[in-house]
Amino acid sequence: MANDEGRATLLGARIRHFRARAGLTLEALGSALGSSPSRISMIENGRREPRISELADFARALGVQVDDLLREEAPDDRAGLELELRRLQNGALYAGLGLPTLRAGRGMPDDTLEALVGLHRELERRAATASATPEIARLGNTQLRAWQRERDNHLPEIEAEAEARLAAVGHVSGALTHREVHLMVEQLGLEIVYVDDLPRSTRSITDLEHGRIYLPPASIPGGHGLRSIALQAIAHRILGHQPPSSYAEFLRQRLEINYFAAACLMPRTQAVRFLEERKEARDLAVEDFRDAFGVTHESAALRMTNLMTAHLGLRVHFLRVGADGEITKAYENDGLPLPRDVTGAVEGQIVCRKWGARRAAAKAHRTTEFLQYTDTPAGTFWNSVQTGNSDEGHFSITFGVAFDDARWFRGRETTERQVSTCPDESCCRRPAPEVEARWSGRAWPSARLHAQILASLPAGRFPGVDESEMYAYLERHAES
Repeated sequence: MANDEGRATLLGARIRHFRARAGLTLEALGSALGSSPSRISMIENGRREPRISELADFARALGVQVDDLLREEAPDDRAGLELELRRLQNGALYAGLGLPTLRAGRGMPDDTLEALVGLHRELERRAATASATPEIARLGNTQLRAWQRERDNHLPEIEAEAEARLAAVGHVSGALTHREVHLMVEQLGLEIVYVDDLPRSTRSITDLEHGRIYLPPASIPGGHGLRSIALQAIAHRILGHQPPSSYAEFLRQRLEINYFAAACLMPRTQAVRFLEERKEARDLAVEDFRDAFGVTHESAALRMTNLMTAHLGLRVHFLRVGADGEITKAYENDGLPLPRDVTGAVEGQIVCRKWGARRAAAKAHRTTEFLQYTDTPAGTFWNSVQTGNSDEGHFSITFGVAFDDARWFRGRETTERQVSTCPDESCCRRPAPEVEARWSGRAWPSARLHAQILASLPAGRFPGVDESEMYAYLERHAES
C-alpha cells in the first residue's frame, strides 16, 4: 500500500498482531505507553498514526524491533486478507456497486473472510478482462488516430530509445541484422527460442521467469518477420509496459511496440538522411525506402508517416485497404477526406471506387506501384499504391500527399486521374438509373456477413489472446 492511508493501515495491523502475540490487552499496552485504550484502538485500525518518536516506545512495549513494525508486508495470512478486503472495498469498482462496507472484525471466521476476498478478486479480474465491443474498439481506434495526428505520428521518446539500443549493439548503417537483434535481446537478459507449437492466438510469448522469448519457426533467421517480431516482444519491456487495463491502453501499447520495431529497423538518423537526399533529387519513392532497409512495403510506408512531417515538412496519408474496399489501417494529416461513420471511426469504412486503393487491384500487372491523382471535395491528392495478398485475401497499401507536394516524388508525371465526389452516393455507390431499372425487383442477393460485425472482441487482459492456452504452453516449456 503506497499511500498514507495504506501505510497507516498496515502499521496498525502489525501493531495489533504483535500485541496479540505478546498477550497484551488494549488497556495494558495503553498503560505501558501512557496512552488511552481508545487511541491504541484507532492506531490499530489505521484511523490514526503514532508519532515517529513513539515508534521506539511501541517496539519496546511489544518486545520487537522498530523495523518489525515498519515492514511492508502483512504480519500473517489473516491480517493480509483483512488488509486486502479493506483495499478492495475502498476501490472504485466496489463503490460503484452501492453496497455496504463490511468490517473484517476478529469475530469473522477465516473461511468467510477468504470467501469475501475471493469474490472481490473475481470482480476485479472480470472487470480487467471484460470484452471490448466493436463500438469500444472503434472508439479506441478513433481516439488513438487523433492522438497520432496531433503528434504528426512522430514519437521522439521512442526514437531516442531505439537509437540508444542500436548504439549499444554497435549498429552504424545498413539493414539491421539478425545477429544485432539477438544482441539486443541478450542485453536484456533474454534469449530467443524457436518453437513450432505457439498458441494460435499469439505471435510470440515472453517467459519473464526463465528469460525466454518464444518465436515461431517461420521466423528463424532468413525467414520473414524475425526482426520485427523479436523487437516488438522486447519493446514491451524496454518501454515499461504493464498488462493493459483497457482496450484503449492495449491499442496504445501495440502502436508503441510497432513504432519501436520500425525505429530500430529504419533508424531515424539513417532514414532521414536517405529521405532528405531523395527529396532534394525529387525522387522520393516508398519502394526505394523499402529496399534500402530490407523491410516490407507496408512497414516502409508507415515509417515514412513517422518521419516525413517532423523532418521533411511534408504532410502525408497512408491506407491499408482490403479486398472489398474496407479500410483496415489509416493515417492522414494532409486533409485527405477519409470515409467515417457517425462516431468518427474510419476502420471498416469503404473507400471510393475511384481511389487508387481500389483501382490498383483491377490492373492486370501489379508488380510495380500504381500511381494516380484524385480530385476530391477536399482538394487533389497524389498517391502510389502497392498491392499484395495475405491469408485474409487481397489488399492494397497507399501512400500519398496533397497535389502541391507531389513534385518531390517519383511518378508525379502520371496521367492517371480520377474525380471522386464521395460521400455523394452518385459518385460510385448508386447504380446507373438504366441498370437499376433493368434489375430492380429481379434479383435477390445473399449477403456475406462478416462475423466481426456481430461479435465482441475476445475477452482477456491481452485482447485476442487465449490466456488459458498461453499459460498451459508456458507450463509445458518451463521444464524444458
